[in-house]
Amino acid sequence: MRRLLPHPLLTVSLVILWLLLVNQLSAGHLVLGALLGWLIPFATSSFWPERIRIRHPLTLLRFLGVFVIDIVRGSVHVAYLILRGPARLRPVFVAVPLALRSELAISLLANTISLTPGTVSALLSADKRTLVVHTIDTGDAAALVAEIKQRYETPLKKIFEQED
Repeated sequence: MRRLLPHPLLTVSLVILWLLLVNQLSAGHLVLGALLGWLIPFATSSFWPERIRIRHPLTLLRFLGVFVIDIVRGSVHVAYLILRGPARLRPVFVAVPLALRSELAISLLANTISLTPGTVSALLSADKRTLVVHTIDTGDAAALVAEIKQRYETPLKKIFEQED
């Protein structure tokens, strides 16, 4: 079964994404989405270093909810900072020590940080134990690190990595 359907979760995600892109639910689009959803993971399966396994789906849903809320909250905050003027900004680079070991989880953490307005992942250390993050405005770097670890890293660890 694994040879015919190498990444079932990706297949389902691609079918849903296709239907959202065409904004039409019809048999033809469903079949085309299913074909693309099967073909793309099948053609790219040799590029995937590890099999994706979601250990806690409900935690993933909560993580996505927090992420969406943080995007909205960050957008409003960045708009406020822009209107307030650049003279009061307190930009800083912070080093976030990582408990994650999975390359997928580290990549998702870095992308989550970069997609949240006001922060961007700048550098992953060679040993993959520290992620350097730039923020446009913070008064407390330690609080920012704690927030990243609590809101993003902890759920990603629970979702994608085996518990010790």
